[in-house]
Amino acid sequence: MNTNDTNAVAEIKALAIDMISKAKSGNPGIALSGAPILYTLYAKHMIIHPEDPDWLNRDRFVLSSYQASALLYATLHICGFNISKEDLKQYKSIDAKSPGSPEVEITPGIDISIGSYGMGIANAVGFALAERYFESILKSEEENETFIDYRTYVYCTDLDLMKGVSYEATSFAGVQKLDKLMILCDFSNVTNDGSTADNFKEDIEKRFESMGFYVNKIKDADNLKSIDKAITLAKKSKKPSLLLFQTVLGKGTRNENKNVVFEGPLMDDDIFNLKRNLNVTIAPFEVRKDTVVHIKNLIRERIEKKYTDFTNSVNKIKSSGNARLLNLFQLLTNKNFPIPFDSLNYKVSETYNENLLLTHHKVLNLVASKSEFILGGSADLASTTKAYLDNTSIQTPEKPLGKNINFGGREEAMAGIMNGMAISGLKMYCSTKLVNADSLKTAMRMSAFMNLPVTYIFTHDSIHYSEDGAIFEPIEQLTALRSIPNLLTFRPSDIYEIMGVWEFICKNKKPVCIVLGNATIPKLPNSNPKMINHGAYIVRKEEKKLDGILIATGKEVLNALNIAIELRRDNFELRVVSMPSMELFLKEEKTYQESLLPKGVKTIVLEPSSKLGWGLFVSSDKYILGFNDFGYSGFSQEVVNKCEYDFENLKMKVVKLLTES
Repeated sequence: MNTNDTNAVAEIKALAIDMISKAKSGNPGIALSGAPILYTLYAKHMIIHPEDPDWLNRDRFVLSSYQASALLYATLHICGFNISKEDLKQYKSIDAKSPGSPEVEITPGIDISIGSYGMGIANAVGFALAERYFESILKSEEENETFIDYRTYVYCTDLDLMKGVSYEATSFAGVQKLDKLMILCDFSNVTNDGSTADNFKEDIEKRFESMGFYVNKIKDADNLKSIDKAITLAKKSKKPSLLLFQTVLGKGTRNENKNVVFEGPLMDDDIFNLKRNLNVTIAPFEVRKDTVVHIKNLIRERIEKKYTDFTNSVNKIKSSGNARLLNLFQLLTNKNFPIPFDSLNYKVSETYNENLLLTHHKVLNLVASKSEFILGGSADLASTTKAYLDNTSIQTPEKPLGKNINFGGREEAMAGIMNGMAISGLKMYCSTKLVNADSLKTAMRMSAFMNLPVTYIFTHDSIHYSEDGAIFEPIEQLTALRSIPNLLTFRPSDIYEIMGVWEFICKNKKPVCIVLGNATIPKLPNSNPKMINHGAYIVRKEEKKLDGILIATGKEVLNALNIAIELRRDNFELRVVSMPSMELFLKEEKTYQESLLPKGVKTIVLEPSSKLGWGLFVSSDKYILGFNDFGYSGFSQEVVNKCEYDFENLKMKVVKLLTES
């Protein structure tokens, strides 16, 4: 490595320290320990085009450790991405290109927004899995051509490897033999609370080797030649790789390798001495012109041919007359592609009566048949949730075009991998029981934050699933899901509403939850898939007078309809409103909301879940026929009876509420 390389690393360190100092916030320790690693990766290895940061065939980079954000911004700036000196000065400020945790579509060069520690590793596995799928599907059209060929790199620290999600994700990556995935771990043995000597003692090398990884430990993480050699060797491996860099946290400061350098700016005299020892004599936030030219030349010389070859390949496809290949490429470049699924094309028999999970299975398969870019999987529950695709295989290294992904019992990693695949250009779905939703919650928040087209299919949604114990009844989960901004939760009542939900998914780029009960349901009268867009609609209209309104979701819509029919004999006229999506209904105009739920009319809610949230539609908590406590352990009908949620009890409760003053 030459003087230009040494200067570049020093200036990246200085820039990151300047950002943290001005913001009075950040992690100077990681910025100093990780600079040689990130510089070597970006300047010597990554296939990127700073002037075309969204180039389809670029390498992907995931910063799993968000506390290294200043280091990443400094590196991107010095590599020529459109991040100015002024952007660096605004580090962590509102509306800045340099937020405290990197966000996609805000900062050029950021491939995915960063969540909690460890989640970035799952995202990176998703990137690598998507790349293999794209490469395989395009290669299947032109056997001798490789159109898509990129690597995924993820930078992490000790803290990331402590997280359960990172173990789940890397275990899965090993099984899938994702040889284009490389994890670069800044391993200092120091975290926010101090040394890891008392809390992180396992042999990381043996752990990853046992999972099928190529592992290399680099003891001198300041030696640029050693870093370069390690990355070069890992790229030649036929396995996913882990590079463990033994670093010194905050090297060159008075508190190096102590947790006090983990958070907050350095003292002024410490910064002065650090820059003097690094031979950085330029003003804060400045970079030598020679350094910028050197890095740009390295990147340009390395990627120029691949960039030109890819452009030529695209032009060749456009002129080839291969309509299918051209369509696949167009889908790859249009991440918001609509899927041609129209619910009105499918007629349902009047005698239709089937388990909702089987119904959903059929609809899912109909939708997935419309595009090769719809795929997904389950966390060891596909046979239970029925969320799998027929006429295709499980995706494996030997069958990379399988559209069913078997994640094993890895719910948290599954959701994180979904995000990496979705942001790559796929429409993804995953499934598990609703009671497991908390394991997916961190990744679901990131799906919502980035507005990614991931569909979460949750089944076994109420007190009816109690044989294994009360703890498996997900009383609270619907409320929790509905509380996540920009995430839409649907609880459809029958086949038509299920088709309506999937039509919505096909036409919109949104993260969605579908919540299903394991119950046999007929086609309901007046069920309308086209009304799903409104979130709620009338499925039974009163005659002449209006004595009350029943709002219901899912299986309870059938109960509400039957209650309304029976109470008509007692001279009660009830309107029944199906509300598959509370969130969509609340976005409707007031005039539409009031046309369904006029003021002054007694309104009762039927949903066997937490009462929280339903107070928006009723005048008192007593009008919500739900639960504020856990259920019971026992067989389904026993528990339903004990909770007084069987049909007769529900009907009596409705009558009582309608007749009391």
